[in-house]
Amino acid sequence: MKIAVLGAGHVGPVLARLALAAGHEVAIAGSGDPARIEMITEFLAPGAVARTAADAVADAELVVLAIPWHRFPALDPGLFAGKVVVDAMNHWPPADAPLGTSEQVARRLVGADVVKTLNHVAYQDMEPAAGRAVGLAGDAPAAVKAVAEFLESTGFDPVPMGSLAAGRLLEPGSPLFGVAARRYEFETFLKEQS
Repeated sequence: MKIAVLGAGHVGPVLARLALAAGHEVAIAGSGDPARIEMITEFLAPGAVARTAADAVADAELVVLAIPWHRFPALDPGLFAGKVVVDAMNHWPPADAPLGTSEQVARRLVGADVVKTLNHVAYQDMEPAAGRAVGLAGDAPAAVKAVAEFLESTGFDPVPMGSLAAGRLLEPGSPLFGVAARRYEFETFLKEQS
């Protein structure tokens, strides 16, 4: 699978490494000229290719948003039409808004299939991924399935949580946020919420 990781800070390179180890082709983009992150990429995610966001997204089958929330409005929504987009972003400080962050992402990226996941895991806890349960939420079943398969390939144990609105349960302030939970803990929490 061709993966585009937007974000070369903490989360992006970790996800790029996991994807590369699983045999995926990875392009990584920062906020500017790819030359600015080539050394970071070579050191933190050897095998990933530094590209512009537009070029990385154009070739990707799956796009991971691992950028700071305040940078999201600078992205061109037209790049993402027809793409499966993983929203791994968080709003800091936590937003008291009527919509979760992924619902806001989906509203802006019209034509993309947005899936919320990985935002609730600290980057330093992502490796090794083996057996770590991660929630995922989305409105497009085919996109949720594709993301679940990607997550499984990297070693995570994906736990479907329902619609994109359920992704709010993965955001800061939730009992699931920042916790190394196992599948049964996710499932128990979801039962308690219903």
